[in-house]
Amino acid sequence: MSYLICDNYTLLQVMSRFDLSLGFGDKTVQEVCRENGVDCRTFLAVVNFMIEDSDRMEDDVKDISMPSLMSYLKQAHHYFLDFCLPTIRRKLIEAIDCSTENEVAFLILKFFDQYAGEVRKHMDYEDVNVFTYVENLMTGRETGGFRISQFARRHDQIDATLTELKNIIIKYYPAKGNNHLLNAVLFDIFSCEQDLASHCRVEDYLFVPAVRRLEKEGK
Repeated sequence: MSYLICDNYTLLQVMSRFDLSLGFGDKTVQEVCRENGVDCRTFLAVVNFMIEDSDRMEDDVKDISMPSLMSYLKQAHHYFLDFCLPTIRRKLIEAIDCSTENEVAFLILKFFDQYAGEVRKHMDYEDVNVFTYVENLMTGRETGGFRISQFARRHDQIDATLTELKNIIIKYYPAKGNNHLLNAVLFDIFSCEQDLASHCRVEDYLFVPAVRRLEKEGK
């Protein structure tokens, strides 16, 4: 496991969302997963998806544990909504001048709050509707006629507002002295955007096909 993380540090987020902690010594991936009650095949499916940056994951879908994958996705939602976005907002307030009549600063905060609201609405829909549907599907309960295709059709990338936010900061926020703080928060915004895009791809190319497989098996 240590070689895996050192070779690609972005997989730290995958570990965290599977509730895998650091301090595993020289244990293998399988040993770490087994000791923490994580389905190893699902963990490796997500890891391989991240590393290979591929949209063709048919071979991995059949081995996925749906409870493990949904737990991973729910933890990702918790990370974005309760940690990542609030942290970026605090850094933004620290980095820009909100103490005077600074229209650009307030516009930056407005666009960020709008974007955070869109992300929350998007993820709340998944938590309340999509995950509940899949849980009902797995247990044979009434699904209310919902199909995963409805989610797939409305699941678009929520990046238009974030693009506007980045453009405002890069093009129009006036430089005043040392910009270390502003550059750091801009870096965090780019990282968050990339992380969210990867999260959406996991849903599109691992989660949705796995749910479709469940739907076919239920016929």
